Amino acid sequence: MNTVRVRYFGGTRAAAGSPEENHPATTLAELLEQLGRTHGPALRAALRACTFLVDGAQWRDREAVLPSAATVDVLPPFAGG
Repeated sequence: MNTVRVRYFGGTRAAAGSPEENHPATTLAELLEQLGRTHGPALRAALRACTFLVDGAQWRDREAVLPSAATVDVLPPFAGG
């Protein structure tokens, strides 16, 4: 199992109570399940609408194995223009 660095942005930062943290996870799906359990319903709800970047690239396959020591950016929808 890899340990990944999770960086929160926007409302997810407030819901997590931290700008970043480390978590052990093999896939994005596993990581998101852990984050929801750890931080509760507010973050769990926010994660449903987020985009995820893994080492700077958009990550859509939640079952794909995360790279070792990856950085996962949690990006909520942004408004404005």
